[in-house]
Formats: sequence, C-alpha cells, structure tokens
Amino acid sequence: MTLSVGLLLIATLALSCLSTSIVKQQDQALAQQYIQTIKYRNLVIDLGNGVKTNAQLTLPAVGKGPFPAVLLVHGSGRTDMNETGPNAKPFWQISQYLSERGFAVLRYDKRGIGANHAIVDSNIWGNATFNDLKRDAQRALAVLINQPEVDPNEITILGHSEGTILAPRVAIDNATKVKNIVLMGAVAQNSSDIAYLQGVSMPLLYAEKVLDRDHSGMLSISEANQNPVFSTLAGNLTLLLETTNGTKHQLNPKYNTNNDAYISINNELKPKLIAQVKSLSVVTPGKKCTGTCPIWFRSHYALEPTLSIIGNVPPKTSILILQGENDTQTPVHQAFLLQQALIDKRHPDHTLITYPNLGHLFYPSSEWQTGFGPIQQNVLADLYAWLEAHSGLSHSYVTTTTATSTIGVANTSSLNTNTTSSKR
Repeated sequence: MTLSVGLLLIATLALSCLSTSIVKQQDQALAQQYIQTIKYRNLVIDLGNGVKTNAQLTLPAVGKGPFPAVLLVHGSGRTDMNETGPNAKPFWQISQYLSERGFAVLRYDKRGIGANHAIVDSNIWGNATFNDLKRDAQRALAVLINQPEVDPNEITILGHSEGTILAPRVAIDNATKVKNIVLMGAVAQNSSDIAYLQGVSMPLLYAEKVLDRDHSGMLSISEANQNPVFSTLAGNLTLLLETTNGTKHQLNPKYNTNNDAYISINNELKPKLIAQVKSLSVVTPGKKCTGTCPIWFRSHYALEPTLSIIGNVPPKTSILILQGENDTQTPVHQAFLLQQALIDKRHPDHTLITYPNLGHLFYPSSEWQTGFGPIQQNVLADLYAWLEAHSGLSHSYVTTTTATSTIGVANTSSLNTNTTSSKR
C-alpha cells in the first residue's frame, strides 16, 4: 500500500511539473505573439505627371541600420503592394519574413491601384504601359535608396512574374545602384509567347490529355463547361463558341445540334482560343479596362524578350532565380532558358532553385492549375539564406556546382549554383 501511495505521489508530482511546464510554454507562446519584431513607415511615391501611389517600408524593430534593402516589384494585373489574392499576400509575407531577419523592404501599389487590388483611377490604370511600370520601379528604387535606415550599397530588386521582366532592365539601367536581383516565377520569352502558352497551349493540352478520353480529337461542350480546371484555363466554352444574332447572343447552331454537342479540338477549339488571345491586345475606344488592359499587352508585345537582355545584367550584380516546377503561368522552362543564357554569357554569380509541386505563388499546385495560399517556408528560407550571403550579412552559402537539399518530401528544392569556376 505504501508503494502504491509513493508511486501515486511521484506520478502526481510528475503530472504537476508537466502541467506547469505546458502552461509556461503556452504563456510564453502567447507572449511572443505581442513582441514587436518589425516596424514600418507608410510612404507616398511621386510617380510623375501628378500620379502618386502608396507604399510601405518595413524595417527590423531593433537597430538604426543601415540595413540591406529589398525592393519588391509586382506581377501583372491589378496588383497592390501586398500582391493580394485569394488566401495569399506574397509580398506582405516576404516583407515580414525579411524584415524580421534584418532587411529593409519597400513595396508599393501599382499605379492606379489601391488596397485589395481595387482600381482607384481607371484612366491611369487602363493606360499604363510597360515603360510606365519600369519608370515607377525606378522611382521606387530611388525612394528606397534615400531612406536613412537603408544601406545604399546593399540593394536588391525582387521581381515576381511581370516583375522578373522589369527587375533585370532596372538593374541594367542602374548598374551602380543594384547589387542583386531575385526573379520569382520568371519570364524569359516575350509576353505574347506567354499569353499563347496560357491561353492556347495549356487548354488544348488539357483537352487532349484529360477530357478526350477516347482520343477521338473531339470535345464535349457540356463536359468542358462543367470541368472547373478547363473553365479556369479557357474560360466559358459556350461564350467562346457563341455567335451574335442582332443583339442576341447564343451558341452557334452548328455547335448545338443536340444536348451534348462535340467540337473538334484542333479544327474548332484551337482557332477560337487563338482568336481569344489575339483579342487581348485589341483596344476598344471608350471601353474601361478592369483587368489586364490591351494597352499594357501592346507595350509588352513590343519588348525584346528578357532572354535576349539577361546577359546584359552587370557581372557584379548577383542573380537568384526561384521557380515552382508546377508553375502553369510562367512554366519552369522559362527559368531554364534564363539559366542557360547566363551560363552562355559566363555570368559569374547566378543561382537557380526549382521546387517540385509548387506553382506560380510558391504554394502546392497541380500541373494544370495554380494553387492559392502562402509561400512555403522552405522557399522563404532559401530566399533569405541567399540574400544573407549576398548582402554583407554573412559569407556562408552553397558554392558547389550542383546540390540537392530535401526540405520535406513534397517540397524538395533542386539547387544549381554557377560561379566563374563552373565547367561548361
């Protein structure tokens, strides 16, 4: 009986200690939520010609600097400073992560756009060209450099999607000011090629590989319209195939011979998709643009591909390319092309990291559709590690020609680092 009581007392004491420990850990975790690790300053950037936009500078909570700094340049479309989207704010996430670890980060609303990607001036937004956006990025760069907490010799431009077209060009034009560029979801080819890939190649491939089960080359209109992935890729197929009879829109009779009409994927669907992509750059007088605008498309189509100019990035400007292998908007081959061009030009310091199963937002995605959610932690860790080593904070970074690191089964990152000593 004495032994049992003794054991009971020991067990009670152990449970009491464990309970106390758990409570202390919970209290500590709750307390940590209220510890300030970053601070911020709201700014207004003058873009010229009476156009202004809101911006925010985030800084480490401790210290006066000067801190290495990063300018975030957004992707295409109506984009605010956070790159706000469904279940995702990638630029807000990047700014928090980097500022907590010692970086100043500047992000800004795209011209004509306000919080939550709302259009605040349809005229400014609808007439924005690539050159406007490039000048905006350069003005934001100047604002960042002039902040008292920023080290002007440690500046990085990070571009996502369309921002990967802007960042190299801004770096080339500001060779003495930009030390590093980071390209996330990179674009190598002209935007017309990307539009064709997104609007024609991907829907056709999905129709052939997934919807055309008997390999007849025919597509059921009703099945296609009910398939959420195909609808995301191609839009509403009925509207795509409709005809206009006076003021009435209806499905073209030749596609409506029965309740489950079929069309030829190659002979009927493909021409419609091509026509739809071509219409993106057609300006309709008097029509307000609420999405990605025809004037913007035209300005992009006139550009030389980034693949042709990436070799002009100064040798002293280091380059990091991060790419999801399931990116359906700027597929991984875009990053491979840039990597090949940099090797061909013998650029001395460029790194490519690819992530299996991640999409355009660096969130788990299928091979057909972009997943919406926060950037995965291993991507942020890779970004910080590279920036830390390239911004005067440390000198520890992988310099082997090829290495592979496993960070969870689903998100293994393949790392390729090239230096002047790399063999061709």
